[in-house]
Amino acid sequence: MFSKFFIERPIFASVVAIIISLAGAIGLTNLPIEQYPSLTPPTVKVSATYTGADAQTIATTVASPIEDAINGADNMIYMDSTSSSSGTMTLTVYFDIGTDPDQATIDVNNRISAATAKMPDEVKKLGVTVRKTSSTTLAAISMYSSNGSMSAVDVYNYITLNILDELKRVPGVGDANAIGNRNYSLRIWLKPDLLNKFGATATDVIAAVNDQNAQYATGKIGEEPVTQKSPYVYSITMQGRLQSPSEFENIILRTNEDGSFLRLKDVADVEIGSQQYRSQGRLNGNDAVPIMINLQSGANALNTAKLVEAKMQELSKSFPEGLEYKIPYDTTKFVIESIKEVIKTFVEALILVIIVMYMFLKNFRSTLIPMIAVPVSLLGTFAGLYLLGFSINLLTLFALILAIGIVVDDAIIVVENIDRILHEDENISVKDAAIQAMEEVSSPVISIVLVLCAVFIPVSFISGFVGEIQRQFALTLAISVTISGFVALTLTPSLCALFLRRNESKPFYIVQKFNDFFDWSTSVFSAGVAYILKRTIRFVLIFCIMLGAIFYLYKQVPSSLVPEEDQGLMISIVNLPSASALHRTISEVDAMSQEILKTDGVKDAMAMIGFDLFTSSLKENAAAMFIGLEDWKDRNASADEIIMELNKKFAFDRDAASVFIGLPPIPGLSITGGFEMYAQNKSGKSYDQIQEDVNKLVAAANQRKELYRVRTTLDTSFPQYKLIIDRDKLKHFNLNMKDVFSTMNATIGTYYVNDFSMLGKNFQVNIRAKGDFINTQNALKNIFVRSNDGKMIPLDSFLTLQRSSGPDDVKRFNLFPAAQIQGQPAPGYTSGQAIEAISQVAQETLGDDYSIAWSGSAYQEVSSKGTASYAFILGMVFVFLILAAQYERWLIPLAVVTAVPFAVFGSFLLVYLRGFTNDIYFQTGLLLLIGLSAKNAILIVEFAMEERFKKGKKVFDATVAAARLRFRPIIMTSLAFTFGVLPMIFATGAGSASRHSLGTGLIGGMIAASTLAIFFVPLFFYILENFNEWLDKKRGKVHE
Repeated sequence: MFSKFFIERPIFASVVAIIISLAGAIGLTNLPIEQYPSLTPPTVKVSATYTGADAQTIATTVASPIEDAINGADNMIYMDSTSSSSGTMTLTVYFDIGTDPDQATIDVNNRISAATAKMPDEVKKLGVTVRKTSSTTLAAISMYSSNGSMSAVDVYNYITLNILDELKRVPGVGDANAIGNRNYSLRIWLKPDLLNKFGATATDVIAAVNDQNAQYATGKIGEEPVTQKSPYVYSITMQGRLQSPSEFENIILRTNEDGSFLRLKDVADVEIGSQQYRSQGRLNGNDAVPIMINLQSGANALNTAKLVEAKMQELSKSFPEGLEYKIPYDTTKFVIESIKEVIKTFVEALILVIIVMYMFLKNFRSTLIPMIAVPVSLLGTFAGLYLLGFSINLLTLFALILAIGIVVDDAIIVVENIDRILHEDENISVKDAAIQAMEEVSSPVISIVLVLCAVFIPVSFISGFVGEIQRQFALTLAISVTISGFVALTLTPSLCALFLRRNESKPFYIVQKFNDFFDWSTSVFSAGVAYILKRTIRFVLIFCIMLGAIFYLYKQVPSSLVPEEDQGLMISIVNLPSASALHRTISEVDAMSQEILKTDGVKDAMAMIGFDLFTSSLKENAAAMFIGLEDWKDRNASADEIIMELNKKFAFDRDAASVFIGLPPIPGLSITGGFEMYAQNKSGKSYDQIQEDVNKLVAAANQRKELYRVRTTLDTSFPQYKLIIDRDKLKHFNLNMKDVFSTMNATIGTYYVNDFSMLGKNFQVNIRAKGDFINTQNALKNIFVRSNDGKMIPLDSFLTLQRSSGPDDVKRFNLFPAAQIQGQPAPGYTSGQAIEAISQVAQETLGDDYSIAWSGSAYQEVSSKGTASYAFILGMVFVFLILAAQYERWLIPLAVVTAVPFAVFGSFLLVYLRGFTNDIYFQTGLLLLIGLSAKNAILIVEFAMEERFKKGKKVFDATVAAARLRFRPIIMTSLAFTFGVLPMIFATGAGSASRHSLGTGLIGGMIAASTLAIFFVPLFFYILENFNEWLDKKRGKVHE
């Protein structure tokens, strides 16, 4: 016998256990720590610029050809693009979880090369960039000048020149970006009146800058081949690009007839300014520049955050006087607090399990032996995690908490059986009792391990979001269960042979009374089993009623992806009326910041003004605010309560529409909490028509009780001017169309000419008219263009500005024009209910020429529907097959499987009573319950078969005897697990919502499995064994 070898060699057994523990300790020190494993789809971002073009033009001429080229990339799940009137196009391609981001980037880049030829020359000149991105935000650093010695532009450029590259080299950082695009730029502010006075045009300025601010090759003197040999070869150098505003001011536009020069400074102001003036960063109402730090895929979040902080402290030693930084937005604080709370739960669970074991085993020796299995099994699990490339995250930590109650089970079964034999046979030695006990329980222990692994291991092969979540959880448990089974067969019996004593000291009074009560309960239980076996039809009907109750509860419990957590952070989206100027937005956001900071529990308010978070585009009337809360222990209100308070406070703000929302429960899966969807139009409707249709959807959605703050990012009412061209007059004035629009772009727009060198970097040279000349709709009469016959013609001679409206940015989704729609579940409703409600509204309000597509967390929730059921069925099937193979019978394993519905019933019932949801954590708990409920049933069925076939008892007697013998270990192991899980359902602090969801389902299931299923498993064994005997008699087989 396998166990006998170790019983006779206790030192060998101990050495094996020590080696397992040491391997685990080494693995533990090398495992990365993060909130979740890689659950976000890899993304590739494509960016292009078409300066001066409106949003719809960019969507048609830039986004569309790029999308056509990218469509069909390997493992792509969807793509969306935003084209903005700021002249930018951003397209993000999302790939299946597990796709190699580097290979995806190469594929996208290769495909875009084919689309380049179809793009406008201006886009080709500025280039199309392709890069892999990380959607997981690690932190935001805010930098500011405390003494006002540096402007926001100076701070921004100090960051780009001295800090960003350093941060990008920090191990674990996927990307680091200063928000705002405030790079230095050589700004040429044209004065149209002086241009007209001197007979010059904007195109003259462009041509002169291009000619005189350029790098030219000049060659070498003395270079071969030459007839007269030179002893030296000299390179000729020259100043190519200009380097200061004064040098640009002296650019010659033309030579006058009297020999004088018309220089740039005669018709324009020249300065070092900002590349754009459409955005501004703020921190608590003061100028600041935010730096967003994204986490590299698979990196250790906590370690990366520490390294970033250390790097900033190192760099701060050389900051200019007055330049300071603060980290108001740090997602790792939630991770740290969550892990602290999980460890606290872990310790609480361990203490409760020890108490339960002592109450049953009645002495410290018997209690200590199973407890030794805990550190060996858990430490050994870390070695397995390391070999599999896993991390220490919330999922693996949850699995380890649950493992405490599971890994002691096998050891308890062994100790309890040895203890029982010692009390039944006064003449047997402890060593012989251990050997006899292992002959009886080795098979059940192996069965339990195989059954639990049969549940968990197949689940690990499921792909997608649900598969990624359940893989690390399931394999962590599978590893710990396997090791605990090995320990129960090796170390535990050898320790029992060494340390157990027949006559221990009398237990405490309360312990003795507990066991007296339990002995009475065992008698009542065995009598109850006998009662049920005599009334099979009645109780089979009760079982069928329970199956109906499960179906009812399944329909009543709402679904969601994962629970919303208090992460200590929130986001606010602010929108002023369309076309509001930046200074208005700054003023409004500053006022909001002061009110927000007065709110109890709020610590910091960082704002990105002029930036639309949902469209990732510059928009002067929009702002995104990132609000950091006080530590969980330092505030009384939860994040949800603060969100509700702020939403009420600003609900009636006439100057701005704002919404306060939480972070997505899984970082990087969405921009914010709630849901995101797209209404795609496939019939060629204009964006005005799409807006009209989507407005109906939004209005109807906001009437639904399940939905809150449903809105669309599409706004075609943005005030604009439409340019009307009189082509007859244009030809009459002998004008060139290209010159006309180049002039407009260089005066009313911003014309990028070329680059200049400063501080060792290249910066843009941009031309635009001074603001005073183009600040009204009469701007066209101030701007002149030269005709082919040399006359100066004002633009308003053949161009007219007509008031109109249109979108400032437009979206496309999977090749089609689309409107993005966002919203949150109303308080008291789940994301699943919200998704179902908005789907119904869309079906009722949108025509057949629309289709609905999901993105972010909503996409994962919708696409993962049915996956959990598949995993559950897969687990059930594998449990059945493993037991059938072990028992060499097809019917008897059904008796074990009948325990599972009771666990499911109890799980759904308690979740329903507590008002929780059917989310990923609950579904993962159901998988575990398959194994746990089957484990209890195995103990009864194994002993019933032994009583039946080895001792020759009748089916009825064998069944009742097995139920009586196994009642104590079943209740002991079930209570050990239940009390181990108990701290999860009462957890508080960071990450408590997920622990509540997982713990509630497990406790409900275990209560049902250990109070109801233990009566019905004997019943179904009795029925199936009798049926099996009847079949055997029909086949001519006789049972001895």
